[in-house]
Amino acid sequence: VEVLFRYGMPPSETQMTALGQMSDVYGIRQVRFNQQERTIRVEYDATRLNESTVENLLRSAGFDVQERLALV
Repeated sequence: VEVLFRYGMPPSETQMTALGQMSDVYGIRQVRFNQQERTIRVEYDATRLNESTVENLLRSAGFDVQERLALV
């Protein structure tokens, strides 16, 4: 399953490092960061995680998550 989030404030180097380490979380399959669109797309195993958990992981990494976006 994939979920797409828009963030507000540009991430710091520390936040980008934390984003890179999200792939180490059991159930996270892939994380894609789009600086130009200010989005983060996360592919995850829905049997292990849900959208709220993924959002909380991003927030705990310091990201200014503004909203979930519809995938098109």
